[in-house]
Formats: sequence, structure tokens, C-alpha cells
Amino acid sequence: MKEIKTIAVVGLGYVGLPLAVAFSKRFNVIGFDLNKRKIELYRDGIDLTKEVGDVAIKESGINFTFDPIELRNASFIIVAVPTPVDQHNNPDLSPIITASRIVGRNLKENSIVVFESTVYPGVTEEECVPVLEKESGLVCGIDFKVGYSPERINPGDKDHRLEKIVKIVSGMDESSLEIISDTYSMIIEAGVYKANSIKVAEAAKVIENAQRDINIAFMNELSIIFNKMNIDTQEVLAAASTKWNFLRFIPGLVGGHCIGVDPYYLTFKAKELGYVPEVILSGRKINDYMGKYIAEKTIKLMIADNTNIKGSKVLILGATFKENVPDVRNSKVFDIVKELKEYGTQVFIMDPHADTEEVQREYGISLTKNPPLVDSVIVAVNHNEYTKLTIDEIKDMLAKTATVFVDIKGIFYSVEANKAGLSYWRL
Repeated sequence: MKEIKTIAVVGLGYVGLPLAVAFSKRFNVIGFDLNKRKIELYRDGIDLTKEVGDVAIKESGINFTFDPIELRNASFIIVAVPTPVDQHNNPDLSPIITASRIVGRNLKENSIVVFESTVYPGVTEEECVPVLEKESGLVCGIDFKVGYSPERINPGDKDHRLEKIVKIVSGMDESSLEIISDTYSMIIEAGVYKANSIKVAEAAKVIENAQRDINIAFMNELSIIFNKMNIDTQEVLAAASTKWNFLRFIPGLVGGHCIGVDPYYLTFKAKELGYVPEVILSGRKINDYMGKYIAEKTIKLMIADNTNIKGSKVLILGATFKENVPDVRNSKVFDIVKELKEYGTQVFIMDPHADTEEVQREYGISLTKNPPLVDSVIVAVNHNEYTKLTIDEIKDMLAKTATVFVDIKGIFYSVEANKAGLSYWRL
């Protein structure tokens, strides 16, 4: 393999953009994405992901392009495209296969292709490599090599940044592993961990989020149980957390493009091999149910508040899948919206971070900036803007006789809300 001078990053979202910016401090970098609007924004120095900042993009010197021919100038190509699930929760490999076709058509000899997209074990070598070979006419292992390095980006997290997180790397053989390891080591301050194989690295990634999914599902199930007992789940967790080995997870909506999706990749492969993974699927079932559960609880509280449900108004604060990020992909907030609308309610959604056009495109819903007074308020996402709200400000959003306030993330104090005359509930 020749000395690496130019690195290409294919897919410039929450994973690819920070990678491109980090590598640009050491190499010439080509940033490729099929989304022309995204490329134009980056060229103008605008960070639509809010992950690295406008200044970092302007100073990076990255060659942002939607022209795949530019990839021919790189000898080290990183694929960081999303890997979603379809409507049946089966893996949708079309983005990574499309990316493999594009890379293959522009792949030159002595190159290395590293995949970062979350997949089930075997996808890199069994699905992507054949596409690369077919499109390039080259032979993997002889003319080019591949590796896998799972992304560990946590959108919106300003402490656990790319450079501060240990990077798992893997290669198809010893020589490719060394090159991949050395290359990533140039930007990862926390160091790299060399996995024994590509499949081990793929498996490590997919269980990281499956583990979190299962733990949060346990908390959500506890919340449902304690609610029936009229016990505050947050107070129970605070008490239990005084034990040194208690794992402090909290109940909530589990969406997004990682935790709410990745477990399905592992369960798909397990079923393909003849084993039905009961624990993982049970966790997914509980977490996917939470939007419906929250909506039903809200309706019950409104009925107890003597609200005529049909035609009633509900305000939801927050639309993104997590706090302080603009990403609305697979946001479970819209499960709440869907369920509430089935009861005949009018739902208004506000979010200072979400892109109005994207919400309209993804869900067919318009965000609002000036909602009317409503019959209930749901704080669904703990954006900084909402954690700073006071109980009085929440009351000002409610109609004169309305009292229902649902605090999904447990931002507020129940005692304070109850003293203010609100019918307060949280997971």
C-alpha cells in the first residue's frame, strides 16, 4: 500500500462530518455526499448537524463534493452512511450498498475501504465486498483491502467527542489492520482498540446499543408498573442509585438512528440463523410501545381534568429524537402525536432545533411557533430551552381551566407542579 495522502469520507452526517473535519488536520480530505443541498451548505461553512461548528468547517479545507469521480483521488475511503430499518423493522442495507457501488466504480488499486455504518456481523465482507469487486473489477485482498471501524458518535454530546472516544478498528488481514490503526491513531486521542476480525468489530458495535436499549426497556417497564402503584419512578431510582453497583438508567422514549434501530440488525441475523432472541426483542417491544403509552396516559389525565377529548388541544415541546440536536429521524415523539390524533385531539408541536422542512418531509407535520392555549402540555425532549422553563411559564401555555402537564424526561419537580395546581405526571 502506498502512503496515504488523501482520505475520502462518504456520507457527511453526524458520523461522517466530524471524521472529515478531524482527518482534514492531517490529510487532504474529500467529503462526499449525494445530498447536493447538504454539500452546498458545507461549502458555505454551515454545519447543519451542529456537531463541529461553522468555524471548523470553514477552516477545514475539505473538498466538499457530490461528484463521485472525486473519490478516485483518495486511497483511503471511509463509508459512513446510515443503516436504517424498513417498515417491518428489517435491516435496510440499500444506503450502504449504494455507497459501495459508488465507491467501487471509483476505486483505484492499492486502496483501503473502511466501513463505519452499523451493521450485523458479516455485512462488510459478505454484502459490501462483492459489490466493490463487481463495480471496480478489482479483487479484494489483492488489488484493494477493507476494514471496519464502528462509529461511536453521540450526537449533541459535547464531552464525549470523536477524538475522546476509544476507536475500535479492524482489517481483513494484518497489514490492512496496521494501516487502518495507524491512520485512525492520528486523530483519536483516546487511542484505538484492534479487534481480531471485522466480524468481531461489527458485533461489538451492534451490542453496544442493544445493551442500552434493554436497560432502558427495563426502566420503562418499571415505570409502567410503578405508575399503577402510584409510586414516582424517578424517586425510586434516586433511592436505588445510592447502592454502589446500581446502574442508573432512566425511562423514556428510545428513538433515533442508533439505539432504536441497531438491535433489529442483530435480531435479524439471529433469526436468519434459526434463533429467536427473546430478551432483545422484548426490550424493543416495550420501548416501541412507550409513545402509545404516554399518549394514553395523557388522555386519561385530560378526562380526569373534565376535558372534552374530541377537538381538544395538546402542545408538545420537542420533536427531535434527543436533546439539543436537530435530528428527527425515527423520533418517537411522533408516535405520541399519531396516537393523540386518533383520539381526535389537535396536536401542536414546537422545537427550536428541528428543521421545519425535514419534519414536514418525514412526517407530514408542520411545526408551530405560536400555539394557542391548550388543554395539556407535554415536554417530550429536554432541550436546554425547555429545562430553563418555570412552572409558571408552563401554566401560561394552558387554557384557563386546564391543568394537565406531562413531563416525559422528569425535568421538573412534582411537588412544585402540584403546589401550582397542575395535574403533573412523568415516567
